[in-house]
Amino acid sequence: MTILSERKLQLLKAQQNAEKLFQTIEQHGLIVAEKPEKILNDEIYELAFDMFGIRKYWHKRIVRAGKNTLLPYKENPPDLIIQSDDILFFDFGPVFEDWEADFGRTFVLGNDPQKIKLKHDIELAWYEGKKYYEAHSSELTGAHYYHYISSLAEKYGWHFGNIHCGHLIGNFPHERILGDEEQNYLHPNNHSKLSNLDIQGNPRDWILEIHFINKEKTFGGFFEQLLSV
Repeated sequence: MTILSERKLQLLKAQQNAEKLFQTIEQHGLIVAEKPEKILNDEIYELAFDMFGIRKYWHKRIVRAGKNTLLPYKENPPDLIIQSDDILFFDFGPVFEDWEADFGRTFVLGNDPQKIKLKHDIELAWYEGKKYYEAHSSELTGAHYYHYISSLAEKYGWHFGNIHCGHLIGNFPHERILGDEEQNYLHPNNHSKLSNLDIQGNPRDWILEIHFINKEKTFGGFFEQLLSV
Protein backbone atom coordinates (compact mmCIF):
# COMPACT_ATOMS: atom_id res chain seq x y z
CA MET A 1 0.00 0.00 0.00
CA THR A 2 1.34 3.46 -0.95
CA ILE A 3 1.75 5.85 1.98
CA LEU A 4 0.98 9.40 0.87
CA SER A 5 3.07 12.34 2.03
CA GLU A 6 1.43 15.08 4.09
CA ARG A 7 1.54 17.32 1.04
CA LYS A 8 -0.32 14.80 -1.12
CA LEU A 9 -2.83 14.13 1.65
CA GLN A 10 -3.62 17.84 1.89
CA LEU A 11 -4.00 18.16 -1.89
CA LEU A 12 -6.26 15.11 -1.95
CA LYS A 13 -8.37 16.49 0.90
CA ALA A 14 -8.78 19.80 -0.96
CA GLN A 15 -9.91 17.91 -4.07
CA GLN A 16 -12.37 15.78 -2.10
CA ASN A 17 -13.93 18.97 -0.76
CA ALA A 18 -14.20 20.36 -4.29
CA GLU A 19 -15.88 17.13 -5.39
CA LYS A 20 -18.40 17.45 -2.53
CA LEU A 21 -19.15 20.98 -3.69
CA PHE A 22 -19.85 19.84 -7.26
CA GLN A 23 -22.07 17.00 -6.03
CA THR A 24 -24.06 19.46 -3.93
CA ILE A 25 -24.51 21.78 -6.93
CA GLU A 26 -26.29 18.93 -8.73
CA GLN A 27 -28.28 17.88 -5.66
CA HIS A 28 -29.56 21.44 -5.17
CA GLY A 29 -30.74 21.59 -8.78
CA LEU A 30 -28.75 24.72 -9.59
CA ILE A 31 -27.98 23.65 -13.18
CA VAL A 32 -31.12 24.65 -15.06
CA ALA A 33 -32.07 26.21 -18.38
CA GLU A 34 -32.71 29.94 -18.80
CA LYS A 35 -30.08 30.87 -16.22
CA PRO A 36 -27.09 33.04 -17.20
CA GLU A 37 -23.63 31.56 -16.68
CA LYS A 38 -22.73 34.43 -14.34
CA ILE A 39 -25.74 33.82 -12.08
CA LEU A 40 -24.84 30.13 -11.76
CA ASN A 41 -21.22 31.09 -11.08
CA ASP A 42 -22.34 33.44 -8.29
CA GLU A 43 -24.65 30.78 -6.82
CA ILE A 44 -21.76 28.29 -6.69
CA TYR A 45 -19.57 30.91 -5.01
CA GLU A 46 -22.17 31.41 -2.28
CA LEU A 47 -22.72 27.65 -1.90
CA ALA A 48 -18.96 27.13 -1.46
CA PHE A 49 -18.94 29.78 1.25
CA ASP A 50 -21.91 28.16 3.02
CA MET A 51 -20.30 24.70 2.88
CA PHE A 52 -16.64 25.50 3.51
CA GLY A 53 -16.29 29.21 4.25
CA ILE A 54 -14.37 29.69 0.98
CA ARG A 55 -13.84 33.18 -0.34
CA LYS A 56 -10.40 32.57 -1.87
CA TYR A 57 -9.76 31.06 -5.31
CA TRP A 58 -6.35 30.76 -6.89
CA HIS A 59 -7.72 31.27 -10.40
CA LYS A 60 -10.85 32.76 -11.93
CA ARG A 61 -14.03 30.71 -11.53
CA ILE A 62 -15.37 29.34 -14.82
CA VAL A 63 -18.90 28.33 -15.79
CA ARG A 64 -19.20 27.84 -19.55
CA ALA A 65 -22.22 26.71 -21.58
CA GLY A 66 -22.98 26.13 -25.25
CA LYS A 67 -20.40 27.49 -27.68
CA ASN A 68 -18.37 28.87 -24.76
CA THR A 69 -17.37 25.28 -23.92
CA LEU A 70 -15.10 25.40 -26.98
CA LEU A 71 -12.85 27.94 -25.30
CA PRO A 72 -9.85 27.27 -23.05
CA TYR A 73 -9.24 28.86 -19.67
CA LYS A 74 -7.52 32.07 -20.79
CA GLU A 75 -10.47 33.24 -22.90
CA ASN A 76 -13.14 35.53 -21.42
CA PRO A 77 -16.22 35.09 -23.61
CA PRO A 78 -19.50 37.02 -23.22
CA ASP A 79 -22.03 35.59 -20.76
CA LEU A 80 -24.47 33.03 -22.23
CA ILE A 81 -27.88 31.80 -21.11
CA ILE A 82 -28.01 28.06 -20.39
CA GLN A 83 -30.32 26.24 -22.82
CA SER A 84 -32.58 23.24 -22.23
CA ASP A 85 -30.42 20.87 -24.32
CA ASP A 86 -27.08 22.41 -23.34
CA ILE A 87 -23.69 21.13 -22.37
CA LEU A 88 -21.70 23.11 -19.80
CA PHE A 89 -18.60 22.76 -17.69
CA PHE A 90 -17.19 24.17 -14.46
CA ASP A 91 -13.54 24.88 -13.70
CA PHE A 92 -13.00 26.04 -10.12
CA GLY A 93 -9.80 26.51 -8.11
CA PRO A 94 -10.91 26.87 -4.47
CA VAL A 95 -8.29 27.21 -1.72
CA PHE A 96 -8.86 25.08 1.38
CA GLU A 97 -6.68 26.14 4.32
CA ASP A 98 -3.97 27.36 1.91
CA TRP A 99 -4.06 24.18 -0.19
CA GLU A 100 -5.21 24.56 -3.77
CA ALA A 101 -7.77 22.42 -5.53
CA ASP A 102 -8.42 22.51 -9.27
CA PHE A 103 -11.49 20.61 -10.32
CA GLY A 104 -13.43 20.51 -13.58
CA ARG A 105 -16.54 18.64 -14.62
CA THR A 106 -19.01 18.60 -17.52
CA PHE A 107 -22.80 18.47 -17.25
CA VAL A 108 -25.41 17.76 -19.92
CA LEU A 109 -29.00 18.97 -19.95
CA GLY A 110 -31.32 17.00 -22.20
CA ASN A 111 -30.60 13.81 -24.14
CA ASP A 112 -28.31 14.79 -27.01
CA PRO A 113 -26.33 11.55 -27.65
CA GLN A 114 -23.16 13.34 -28.85
CA LYS A 115 -23.01 15.57 -25.79
CA ILE A 116 -23.58 12.60 -23.50
CA LYS A 117 -20.86 10.67 -25.37
CA LEU A 118 -18.43 13.57 -24.96
CA LYS A 119 -19.10 13.74 -21.22
CA HIS A 120 -18.39 10.01 -21.00
CA ASP A 121 -15.31 10.09 -23.25
CA ILE A 122 -13.44 12.86 -21.44
CA GLU A 123 -13.64 10.92 -18.19
CA LEU A 124 -12.46 7.71 -19.88
CA ALA A 125 -9.61 9.63 -21.51
CA TRP A 126 -8.60 11.20 -18.19
CA TYR A 127 -8.22 7.81 -16.51
CA GLU A 128 -6.43 6.44 -19.56
CA GLY A 129 -4.04 9.37 -19.28
CA LYS A 130 -3.48 8.75 -15.57
CA LYS A 131 -2.68 5.09 -16.23
CA TYR A 132 -0.10 6.14 -18.84
CA TYR A 133 1.41 8.66 -16.42
CA GLU A 134 1.75 6.06 -13.68
CA ALA A 135 3.45 3.64 -16.05
CA HIS A 136 5.96 6.20 -17.41
CA SER A 137 6.19 8.97 -14.78
CA SER A 138 9.94 8.65 -14.14
CA GLU A 139 10.88 9.51 -17.75
CA LEU A 140 7.90 11.56 -19.01
CA THR A 141 8.47 15.15 -20.11
CA GLY A 142 5.71 17.72 -20.33
CA ALA A 143 5.97 17.69 -24.13
CA HIS A 144 5.78 13.92 -24.43
CA TYR A 145 2.80 13.76 -22.13
CA TYR A 146 0.97 16.58 -23.91
CA HIS A 147 1.35 14.83 -27.27
CA TYR A 148 0.07 11.58 -25.77
CA ILE A 149 -2.95 13.24 -24.14
CA SER A 150 -3.85 15.29 -27.21
CA SER A 151 -3.70 12.09 -29.32
CA LEU A 152 -6.47 10.64 -27.16
CA ALA A 153 -8.87 13.21 -28.59
CA GLU A 154 -8.52 11.69 -32.06
CA LYS A 155 -8.80 8.19 -30.63
CA TYR A 156 -12.18 9.05 -29.14
CA GLY A 157 -13.34 10.99 -32.21
CA TRP A 158 -12.82 14.58 -31.04
CA HIS A 159 -10.35 17.47 -31.28
CA PHE A 160 -8.15 18.56 -28.38
CA GLY A 161 -9.19 22.02 -27.17
CA ASN A 162 -6.17 23.60 -25.49
CA ILE A 163 -2.46 24.39 -25.93
CA HIS A 164 -1.61 22.43 -22.77
CA CYS A 165 -3.23 19.61 -20.80
CA GLY A 166 -2.46 20.55 -17.20
CA HIS A 167 -0.17 22.30 -14.76
CA LEU A 168 1.42 22.31 -11.33
CA ILE A 169 -0.68 22.47 -8.15
CA GLY A 170 0.33 23.02 -4.54
CA ASN A 171 0.30 25.48 -1.69
CA PHE A 172 -1.39 28.80 -2.36
CA PRO A 173 -0.11 30.83 -4.19
CA HIS A 174 1.94 28.35 -6.19
CA GLU A 175 1.97 30.49 -9.35
CA ARG A 176 3.51 33.45 -7.55
CA ILE A 177 6.16 31.19 -5.99
CA LEU A 178 7.01 29.01 -8.99
CA GLY A 179 6.07 31.23 -11.91
CA ASP A 180 3.82 30.81 -14.92
CA GLU A 181 6.40 29.54 -17.42
CA GLU A 182 5.75 26.70 -19.87
CA GLN A 183 7.93 24.34 -17.80
CA ASN A 184 5.21 24.45 -15.13
CA TYR A 185 2.61 23.19 -17.60
CA LEU A 186 1.96 19.94 -19.44
CA HIS A 187 2.87 21.82 -22.58
CA PRO A 188 4.47 20.87 -25.94
CA ASN A 189 7.38 23.22 -25.18
CA ASN A 190 8.11 21.71 -21.75
CA HIS A 191 11.00 19.30 -22.27
CA SER A 192 11.82 18.79 -18.59
CA LYS A 193 10.85 15.64 -16.74
CA LEU A 194 7.63 15.79 -14.75
CA SER A 195 9.42 13.96 -11.93
CA ASN A 196 11.96 16.76 -11.48
CA LEU A 197 11.91 18.74 -8.23
CA ASP A 198 10.70 22.34 -8.25
CA ILE A 199 12.97 25.40 -7.92
CA GLN A 200 12.84 25.06 -4.12
CA GLY A 201 13.85 21.40 -4.21
CA ASN A 202 10.37 20.05 -3.43
CA PRO A 203 8.42 17.28 -5.23
CA ARG A 204 5.97 18.57 -7.83
CA ASP A 205 2.32 17.61 -8.18
CA TRP A 206 0.33 17.90 -11.38
CA ILE A 207 -3.24 18.50 -12.53
CA LEU A 208 -4.40 16.77 -15.72
CA GLU A 209 -6.99 18.57 -17.87
CA ILE A 210 -8.94 16.90 -20.66
CA HIS A 211 -10.65 19.39 -22.98
CA PHE A 212 -12.20 17.79 -26.06
CA ILE A 213 -14.32 19.62 -28.64
CA ASN A 214 -16.44 18.21 -31.44
CA LYS A 215 -15.09 18.37 -34.99
CA GLU A 216 -17.82 20.77 -36.10
CA LYS A 217 -16.56 23.11 -33.34
CA THR A 218 -19.97 23.75 -31.79
CA PHE A 219 -19.41 22.41 -28.26
CA GLY A 220 -16.80 20.92 -25.94
CA GLY A 221 -16.33 19.20 -22.61
CA PHE A 222 -13.84 19.40 -19.75
CA PHE A 223 -12.63 17.03 -17.02
CA GLU A 224 -9.88 17.99 -14.56
CA GLN A 225 -8.42 16.72 -11.30
CA LEU A 226 -5.22 15.65 -9.55
CA LEU A 227 -2.91 13.50 -11.67
CA SER A 228 0.03 12.77 -9.37
CA VAL A 229 -1.88 11.82 -6.20
